[in-house]
Amino acid sequence: MGKALAFDIGGTKICYAIIDEKGTVCSEIFKVNTPKKIEEFEKFLSETFSKFEQEVDVFAISTAGAVNNENTGIISSTGNMCEGYNKIDFQSYTKKKVFIENDANCAAWTEHVLGASKGCAYSVMLTLGTGVGGGIILNNKLYKGKSGSAGEMHFKLYNDKRRKCTCGAWDCYEAFCSGTGLKITAEEMLGNPEVTTYDVIAGVKSGDKKMVEVFDRWQNDILGGCIGLANIFDPDCFVFSGSMAEFIDTEYLEKNINAEILTAPTKVYKATTGNYAGMIGAALLGLGS
Repeated sequence: MGKALAFDIGGTKICYAIIDEKGTVCSEIFKVNTPKKIEEFEKFLSETFSKFEQEVDVFAISTAGAVNNENTGIISSTGNMCEGYNKIDFQSYTKKKVFIENDANCAAWTEHVLGASKGCAYSVMLTLGTGVGGGIILNNKLYKGKSGSAGEMHFKLYNDKRRKCTCGAWDCYEAFCSGTGLKITAEEMLGNPEVTTYDVIAGVKSGDKKMVEVFDRWQNDILGGCIGLANIFDPDCFVFSGSMAEFIDTEYLEKNINAEILTAPTKVYKATTGNYAGMIGAALLGLGS
């Protein structure tokens, strides 16, 4: 059975482990802090690839940033990665195959093969964390677009310059529907710059009326984007993952999406494959490519 050394590379930490073609983790899950300098990053890759070269068939990488359609390089990295990260030639560190894919795409693939959207030929996954990630499955294939950048959730939710997004544009879906977006919504509605997402969630749980209103506005922003995505992609289901996903009301979203869309009814699920979905998806994709 084929095995991959699969990595999940984020701005804060890197996790990696040996994973087989069924998605089973076959080793210890190693964790290191993400190097802040390109020289340190390249040293990490060289040493780690060399260490596992004889144990695996593929090196599979789930990474922040957009990845080309050849799955060989990073088109653009995120601001929390070291300078030069998008220019790394990963293949130069090994004679074994190296497969690279965007982390949200990897997680979406894991859910498609093993998780909540298993058996669904068409699905949209939204990862709600500090930002909003997206992965789209069409006809049982990962949809990447012409360049590899599809699935970026930076479409406009509003059009009156309410809020500037980290990407530099105004009023993106991510600017309202991420965990960061929830905090900003709370600040605006409550007039309190010190309020946190934890305060909002705690308030909702205790029945605080103002906090419930804040949360409802945030969730309705999520809903608005899903209605548009459903009309465009006609998915069997939406899957929500990430640290903020546990708080959403899937029944509410499903009911209200289906009340407005022009396409066939869809379902709304929470992800089931856990924190290492990106790493597992990289292995599944890398071994299957």
